[in-house]
Amino acid sequence: MAGEAAQNASQPVDVVGQVADLVDPDKSAQLLAQAKAWLLAYGPKVVAAIVIFYVGKWAAKWARGLAVRMMKKADVDPLIIGFTSSLIYIGLMVFVALAALGQLGIQTTSFIAVLGAAGLAIGLALQGSLANFAAGFLLIVFRPFKVGDVIEAAGVTGKVEAMHIFTTTLLTGDNKTIIVPNAKLGNDNIVNYSAQEIRRIDITVGVSYDSDLKEVRRVLESLVAEDDRILEDPAPLVAVQALGDSSVDFLVRGWVKSGDYWTVLFDTNEAIKNRLDEAGIEIPYPTMDVNLRKVEQG
Repeated sequence: MAGEAAQNASQPVDVVGQVADLVDPDKSAQLLAQAKAWLLAYGPKVVAAIVIFYVGKWAAKWARGLAVRMMKKADVDPLIIGFTSSLIYIGLMVFVALAALGQLGIQTTSFIAVLGAAGLAIGLALQGSLANFAAGFLLIVFRPFKVGDVIEAAGVTGKVEAMHIFTTTLLTGDNKTIIVPNAKLGNDNIVNYSAQEIRRIDITVGVSYDSDLKEVRRVLESLVAEDDRILEDPAPLVAVQALGDSSVDFLVRGWVKSGDYWTVLFDTNEAIKNRLDEAGIEIPYPTMDVNLRKVEQG
């Protein structure tokens, strides 16, 4: 075998013969027929694949631009806009590439299976992060609160300092920073104390049963009328709320601007105590009677 290989290697290559075969009319016609058949069989598929790819690429860019315009119109955070638009474009281009390969006759089932398995693995690994991202996206789109609002949610209360993709930062009244995962905010009730321009204060005042109720009402109504921070419309209310076990309970209700809520509430509580003391009106408090009995020893 080695001798034959050496003998064949020593023989010169018949290049002229090969060229002659190509020039031969019969063989040339056969090659042209084969090329024509290949073009007829695969040419339309190649053209269709190219058209699908470029049209799909244009459609993906158009969809990305549409999503960006819609999110900008909804005043979505720029970080969300960039991430989401890239995700939309990449996802659409994957489908376009698979469609183009399928048009060429390439089996894409295995590719789809691999992509599905990879997507499932990534989804399971990032389940918590994806939940936070989805919740953050919805919070930014629907805007139940904005930066600067005071909210109560997920068991905490504070002022919204920043909204991110995965978390929201709150600042409490005693200047503590709380970072809350967006998934907790999205799955909980949200109380927004800053959403409305005005808020109502409700104060319950208990007076003795021996008090003159008309005098009590006069004192409380004059106190409310003298405070310019309490709005005239809606009108404030002073009324007997309940007859308690040891007191007659008055309800003092007034509307104030949201920014004045706490100062008006604290000031009004203090003013009510002082005014009732000046008027000689008793504010009862719980008492206990202790009876001592002497037991005679026999």
